Amino acid sequence: MGTYKQECKQTKRAKRPLDPARLRDLALSYVARYATSGARLERYLKRKIREQGWVADGPAPDVAALVERYAQLGYIDDAGFAKGKQDSLLRRGYGARRVAEVLGQDGIAAELREDLRPGESQLRHAALAMVRKRRFGPFSAAPPDRERREKQVAAMLRAGHSLDFAREMVNAPSVEAAEEWAREQDDADDGN
Repeated sequence: MGTYKQECKQTKRAKRPLDPARLRDLALSYVARYATSGARLERYLKRKIREQGWVADGPAPDVAALVERYAQLGYIDDAGFAKGKQDSLLRRGYGARRVAEVLGQDGIAAELREDLRPGESQLRHAALAMVRKRRFGPFSAAPPDRERREKQVAAMLRAGHSLDFAREMVNAPSVEAAEEWAREQDDADDGN
């Protein structure tokens, strides 16, 4: 005789194949729970169809039409999703290249990514957030040697920052100098 856990696994029901009503319910549940893009919703629904199957006697599912309908109803807003995701990534210290890559993976159109491209002030603050969070450059406990500075610059490049920004932050002589560098563009933007 097996354990209760094994018995439960054996009696687990096989999932019923999806039909149009259950597919709509899945889509609605997903957009109610998560902020998402149209492409992410479409990938999710196609994966569910692949996992659970589709009713044999029903017409083939038109996932793209369902996603388009939800976008028209306002349940999906690619621009709002992209803006929120971009802001979150910048606050976490990622640079422009990495932000664009993530938005591309989420199915955000190239034109929309270009329209939302962060300004220099945002990018400077993102670089500052990264060095502060990772304790790079002037934020480290001890002054970094040449090899450690190179590794810190490489980490910033992987995070999507430009070489100039990475060097500026890692080689900053003090915390105050790094913060001032990030604020310089704020002042320039306010003057315009």
